[in-house]
Amino acid sequence: MASKKDFDLIIIGGGPAGLTAGIYATRARLKTLLIGKLVPGGQAASTEWVENYPGFPEGIKGPELIEKMKKQADRFGLETLIEEVVSVELQGETKVIKTNNDQLSCKALIIATGTEPKKLNIPGEDKFKGRGVSYCATCDGPFFRDKDVAIIGCGNSGLQEGIFLLKFVKSISFVEFLPRMTAEKILQERIQKEKNTKFFLNHMATSINGENKIESITVKNRETGKEENIPFQGIFIYVGLIPNTKFLEGKLELDKYGFVVTNENTETNIPGVYAAGDVRHKILQQITTATSDGSIAAFMAERYVEKIKEN
Repeated sequence: MASKKDFDLIIIGGGPAGLTAGIYATRARLKTLLIGKLVPGGQAASTEWVENYPGFPEGIKGPELIEKMKKQADRFGLETLIEEVVSVELQGETKVIKTNNDQLSCKALIIATGTEPKKLNIPGEDKFKGRGVSYCATCDGPFFRDKDVAIIGCGNSGLQEGIFLLKFVKSISFVEFLPRMTAEKILQERIQKEKNTKFFLNHMATSINGENKIESITVKNRETGKEENIPFQGIFIYVGLIPNTKFLEGKLELDKYGFVVTNENTETNIPGVYAAGDVRHKILQQITTATSDGSIAAFMAERYVEKIKEN
């Protein structure tokens, strides 16, 4: 439970965007509460290795980076509440935030709820979820030691997680819907040097097969239409992200995919409500852009709160 009910600012979401906003807001002496469904971290906390965040020339583990951000926020007195937000009322000068166990109010609100992995929605995916189907190699990689696995998706996440998985697995086959990989060139170069990898470009997974455990996946060549069953013991899926905005539907402007629509200052169509990080509609979703959003959103919230207090 929060130690008080009324705040200058509430931040929903504890990833890099939310934690950065918390650092800036508490340094500005705003009464600030961060609400997270889970312990702070977001997608970054499940990333094995981060090489493109400035200040760490040798790279840094995702969980370690998040822990440093959290300690910095704690140092400035950021209060946190681990609960799920179930509804919000955003109209008017006072915003009302309802969680499973509490009702809180604030003058300004920052939405930093991030995203969750998109599903393939093919036969066998739900059946084997948590029993061979995973969306997080960092979480589940050690369970697949010396096994043949498939990764669906050749974007940054797919190749980064593949590099991590190679520490454990016997081999990885990458299945990519497009005729090319979309990950950064440096990741492509790195993964293609590995001998125990295979690539099925311009292919799509159509089913995950097995009785009590995964035995194979069926992939279809998009050019020829030919299907084949390939034996695997594990499937890791990286085909995109879905914003965590279900609780915001009908409350503020979302795009057709559910991402929050903002201007370059992170302002939504509701005065005093801002969005930061991967939940925001934007061209690039990275830890660096999330922290940038968080600092801008906190700055804008500070100005908004000060204006209210002056009136």
